[in-house]
Amino acid sequence: MRRDVSLIINDRPTIVDVESHWTLLELLHDHLDLLGTKNGCSQGVCGACTVLVDGRAVRACLSLAVAMRGKRITTVEGLKRNGTLHRLQQAFADAGAVQCGFCTPGMLMASAALLEEHPHPTELEVREALVGNLCRCTGYARIVRAVLRASLRKNG
Repeated sequence: MRRDVSLIINDRPTIVDVESHWTLLELLHDHLDLLGTKNGCSQGVCGACTVLVDGRAVRACLSLAVAMRGKRITTVEGLKRNGTLHRLQQAFADAGAVQCGFCTPGMLMASAALLEEHPHPTELEVREALVGNLCRCTGYARIVRAVLRASLRKNG
């Protein structure tokens, strides 16, 4: 059964015709071509599909698209503003926190939710916020440094 769902994606009001069984991940990645949101496990354990729903980090693979009616969704594509990288994106690049890049969008979105709630987190708070995001390449040290560095910046 298809339904019209009205939501805001990356600050753009959007009405989409969705199947009732589609996940938010399927809607974003497969039907709206927002390819930054990744499918890593389809079980909510890897964090690669993390997006913000009304400012909170959510696993898109576990969320039904029809349940997003009226919600504000932010994907990694929505972090960049007017051609300028978000402070987290810039900090990840500066710190060398990106290697293969598969986990990076989810890491960025979980970090964005953290900084929204705690603008100046401790290292322990950063590590706790990222506990549900798996990375097989970096060992997390550079990612944690990048989030701490971003917390000192003013923009985005």
